[in-house]
Amino acid sequence: MSKYAIIKHGGKQYRVSEGEYIKLDRFEAEAKSTVEITEVLAVNDGGIKVGAPFVKGAKVVLEVVNLGKDKKVVIYKKRRRKDSKLKRGFRRQFTRVKVVSIAA
Repeated sequence: MSKYAIIKHGGKQYRVSEGEYIKLDRFEAEAKSTVEITEVLAVNDGGIKVGAPFVKGAKVVLEVVNLGKDKKVVIYKKRRRKDSKLKRGFRRQFTRVKVVSIAA
């Protein structure tokens, strides 16, 4: 079983492993810069360590790959027999990061 951690970022929780690429909600950072996340909820490196709420001394180092936008999400609401409809859409902005290391 590979080493993994559960982190909290932007009000959401992510399960990450070393060498993995993930999309996080957009945050301001330059490409090829590193970011440390200390809000680690759990770490598994042979044995699981669970924090209350965070694991003390644990951190996850991320490398920013790029910033971008996802595909468009279309919201369409229609009320039957009312001649009422609403169409809206948005493109979620994200920051793609690579997990460099997990330390516990």
